[in-house]
This record gives sequence, structure tokens and C-alpha cells, in this order.
Amino acid sequence: MAKFNSQITTLFIVVALVCAFVPTFSVKEAEANLLWNTCLVKFTPKCALDIIAAVFENGTMSDPCCNDLVKEGKVCHDTLIKYIADKPMLIAHETEYLKKSDDLWKHCVSISKSA
Repeated sequence: MAKFNSQITTLFIVVALVCAFVPTFSVKEAEANLLWNTCLVKFTPKCALDIIAAVFENGTMSDPCCNDLVKEGKVCHDTLIKYIADKPMLIAHETEYLKKSDDLWKHCVSISKSA
């Protein structure tokens, strides 16, 4: 239970940090924010944390989360990762994160096809 609460707390911290960097009056950011909210709410908190951990840390994805990710689509996945990776504190490693994102997508597609 403590691990689950820790994961929920981490998810809210990540979302809060991302939201803190969103300009209020930017149309482009408003569209990205809408897609972020549309995509993010379709994942369970555990799967959202798994996606973030797999791309921005050295975490792993469970097969059910991979299936959910593939079901939501590559545009949703790419937009979420790019949205986070574009933040000032992460931009220096954006290329690395985008590569890890593509690797995660390929892994999840292979998992999804074998199911």
C-alpha cells in the first residue's frame, strides 16, 4: 500500500511540475494541454507512472500497460513524452528521452501483437 501511495504521489508531482511550466495564454500549449489531459486520463496511475519511469528513468512496463499504451496510439504517446521532455529542466536530454520513448513504443507494439 505504501508503494502505491508513493507512486500516486510521484504522479501528482510530475503532473504538477509539468503544469507549472505551461504558459497560460499559449494556443499551442493549450492544444498540447488538452491532448495531455485527454491521453493521461485514459491510463491508470500505475501505467502512467510506468510510462514516465520507462522513458525518464530506468523503469519497466508491464504487459497490460503496454497494451493500454498501444490502444491509445502513438500520437498520444509521442505527445505526452514530447510535452514532458520539452520542459527546461529536461530539455538537455530530450534526444535521449525521445529515443527511449521510441524504444518503449516498439517494445509495447511487439507485446501487443503477441497477446
